[in-house]
Amino acid sequence: MKRVFTSGTFDLFHVGHLNILEKSAALGDELIVGVSTDELIEKYKGMKPIIPYEERARIVASIKCVTKVVKQTKLTEIAQLQRENIDIVTIGDDWKNKYLEGLEWMKQQPGKEVVYFPYTEGVSTTKIKRDIINGANEIVAAALHREEIKDKDWEEDPKK
Repeated sequence: MKRVFTSGTFDLFHVGHLNILEKSAALGDELIVGVSTDELIEKYKGMKPIIPYEERARIVASIKCVTKVVKQTKLTEIAQLQRENIDIVTIGDDWKNKYLEGLEWMKQQPGKEVVYFPYTEGVSTTKIKRDIINGANEIVAAALHREEIKDKDWEEDPKK
């Protein structure tokens, strides 16, 4: 029985997240997913996620290809990989040239492997956040423009 592990923030869940979960699940019999805690995310990304940990973990656990969700308090922790008896770790290819202790340990273990997946083009949580901010700015600008036009063109009701 092959046990696959992948992990992530899974904030503002999108099709890129689903793609890595489905691709990871296809490599083995069980998919164990580490969902990063709010504290871990704030530590390595510099800001808290939009969706709190408990909700993100519940969302990921509800995906049919996911066997189990575990709390991730450290990026790719060796002890967690050992505890879960992981055979394959999958991760986004943006981590290919970055050092993570757990990935290096997996690469040195006989019969274990690390698989890098390309990110889904055109979608990321960062891009979604940017789109929301830009969309909000456009809405505010349009509302201010309408208000300005109404102020200029305001006609008082004629007296009767």
